[in-house]
Amino acid sequence: MSAHTIDSLGLAAEGMVLGPALNPASVVTTITSDSRNVTETSIFVAIKGVKADGAGFIKYAVRMRAVAVITTLEGAVTALETMGGVSDVPLVVVDDPRRSLSRLAALFHPEQPSKIAAITGTSGKTSVADFLRQLWTLLGEQSASLGTMGVSSDTVKLPGGLTTPDPVALHDVLSKLADSGVSHLAMEASSHGLDQARLDGVRVSAVALTNVARDHMDYHPTTAHYTAAKLRLFTDLAPDGATVVVNADDAMFPLIAQIAVARGLRLLPVGENAAAAVSGLHITATRYTDDGQVVSFDWAGASHEVALPLIGAFQARNVLTAAGLAIGCGADAGAVFAALPDLAGVRGRMELVARRANGAPVFVDYAHKPDAIVAALAGLRPHVTGRIHIVFGAGGDRDAGKRPLMGAAAAQGADVVIVTDDNPRSENRATIRAAIMAACPDATEVPDRAEAILRGVDNLEPGDALLIAGKGHETGQIIAGDVIPFDDAEQAQVAVLALDSDDDDIARMLGDTV
Repeated sequence: MSAHTIDSLGLAAEGMVLGPALNPASVVTTITSDSRNVTETSIFVAIKGVKADGAGFIKYAVRMRAVAVITTLEGAVTALETMGGVSDVPLVVVDDPRRSLSRLAALFHPEQPSKIAAITGTSGKTSVADFLRQLWTLLGEQSASLGTMGVSSDTVKLPGGLTTPDPVALHDVLSKLADSGVSHLAMEASSHGLDQARLDGVRVSAVALTNVARDHMDYHPTTAHYTAAKLRLFTDLAPDGATVVVNADDAMFPLIAQIAVARGLRLLPVGENAAAAVSGLHITATRYTDDGQVVSFDWAGASHEVALPLIGAFQARNVLTAAGLAIGCGADAGAVFAALPDLAGVRGRMELVARRANGAPVFVDYAHKPDAIVAALAGLRPHVTGRIHIVFGAGGDRDAGKRPLMGAAAAQGADVVIVTDDNPRSENRATIRAAIMAACPDATEVPDRAEAILRGVDNLEPGDALLIAGKGHETGQIIAGDVIPFDDAEQAQVAVLALDSDDDDIARMLGDTV
């Protein structure tokens, strides 16, 4: 971070000040919400989190002689009570410290890619962001994507973590991307990130909604709260004149359309709904093949047809959402459509990872919520002449209410169901599986995920297909606080190797890897 002064940061206008007055000339070198990182040139922002309230750590920031502390009135009262009613450091009282943190982080890291598209939705965010990054790269732009799988870019490599990082980390990443020459960024906008104002201060050019369904009920108190968090991207963060790309087939479309019209934003619907025919990308027909699909769509009064090497009808909508965002950020529509056949599938998103000797394919998908399982199975069905098999579980320490819904979705959409462990975390694994099995009693319960995958692969006959759902790109399984190396794709490949290779083949392959 570069150095600023209290005056240059406009901190005096942020809110009421309790304790000593702010010194306009005081030098600030860091903004932090972690009291352990506070120095004499830091501003500490006390954030109330799910597990801890930053107000409880204000006394430590004061002890370290922070330049100032930003908190709520409630937080200031709590802190003053623990410090005997006196603070040696200015306490700046604001309504929402999270927004203050985002605003200040943006001031410390003013450089951002010139074109930023933000995607929210229950499912599909990662795919849309990656497809958009690919499109921009194919069009010759220096591009990157940011989200669940970290930063994907030809110039910057950073690990994954939260779908939407905290504001300080986020703006640091944006600055590094801009400094490395990245001009176009596609980023995921999670409900947590939107609710916690992590994206406030990000200069977006276009925004998108993929869909809205039940999710994160372990964080959001109600579905209305969850939906409201998503809507902030359109009501608060999209600037005047921005393009709004929205799934015209989702129940949220009418509301998003009203918001766009009321704010004078450019509405670009995508989907089969006739509303998309007016000003968007209207899907008119889809023909499925063994390894992809041919999609017909209308745009600006002209018809187009494109072959996509992607499995699942939902993939076409994700691709066209990415295309709409590219157009909304200034790309030529004709050039965008010409690049669509060159898109590659996204890691862990309906990814073909193995194929039995009898031709039966094995797919890995990140589907870990009811609507995602419904969409994945429905998307797979047109490509399969035989039975659809699914291996899946549910995560621990998360929304328990979705577990029977996931079981019901699997029972309805698949022909053969195996219930196993996902990431049980600190919960009892058998309890999680039981909640799923209650809604799909005809399923087979196999606790060990590796064994479940082996059984699923072994069950495949010609014309069948297997979907391994829930963990997607993840390379570890979280059990009782430990992360055990585990990759669904690798396990599927090992299973196919064990079942379809003779001893000589296995010995030869093992010899090649020694």
